[in-house]
Amino acid sequence: MKTVLADLLDMLRLERIEEHIFRGRSQDLGWGAVFGGQVLGQALSAAEQTVPAERHPHSLHAYFLRRGDASKPIVYEVDPIRDGKSFTTRRVVAIQNGKAIFNLSASFHREESGYEHHARMPVVAGPESLKSIQELSADHAAQLPPRLAAMATADRPIEIRPITRHDPTHPEPAPPQRMLWYRAADTLPDDPRVHAYLLAYASDSHFLGTTLEPHGVSWLTPGMQVASLDHAMWFHRPFRLDEWLLYVVDSPSASGARGLVRGQFFRRDGTLVASTVQEGLIRQRRSPADGGG
Repeated sequence: MKTVLADLLDMLRLERIEEHIFRGRSQDLGWGAVFGGQVLGQALSAAEQTVPAERHPHSLHAYFLRRGDASKPIVYEVDPIRDGKSFTTRRVVAIQNGKAIFNLSASFHREESGYEHHARMPVVAGPESLKSIQELSADHAAQLPPRLAAMATADRPIEIRPITRHDPTHPEPAPPQRMLWYRAADTLPDDPRVHAYLLAYASDSHFLGTTLEPHGVSWLTPGMQVASLDHAMWFHRPFRLDEWLLYVVDSPSASGARGLVRGQFFRRDGTLVASTVQEGLIRQRRSPADGGG
């Protein structure tokens, strides 16, 4: 397995301190704050480790409370609030410096049969014909701060290939939609729990930025503050993240310095396997044109 993917899996597995207390190390992706997907993935991993293996996550709802420090570990406290006949519920609080920075509620369900229907996957170009994010980032790396440029072009544990290119250094107004292919950089273990918390980690990547598309700005625009506020996710059907998944994203609304974004993950055969929703802060602190407040 590639080192960068093995390192991510090790980070998401966590260290068990007590029966319902876990500790995870943090990952600095270049801006000092903890990536939201890291806390999502680690919190779901902590919850999963207190649930019988035959019960799989079907939904999670989370709030980002404080900015996480990427230079420090995070402690996860799991509250086993319900163990029912069909469903198991867990509440997780992520703590850093003695304060809660994130909380999550996750529900797990034993396998059952029932009615079936799902949305159709859009007809798009396959991943083989597309460039990866690293390849596209290399084209504008010279315009990024050295540390961000190095991170943008480095090997990644999740390979992402966008259908349409979005250049954060020269943003132009566009419809609030994105479609991207996702796949782990190497073969993963067969444990479905690993694929679930890894998809939770990946689901926060290239997500909230969709809300900025109509406005011709990006997270690199001077004075722009972009941060996840909450995140919800539903797991519908089995999947493997070491096989290509298409992430179809749109933003139906932005107002009051907040943007709403929705996503759907499809297997390559067109089957919908997971859905996501997030609201985030998209605050313009000053005008990029005049530099004023």
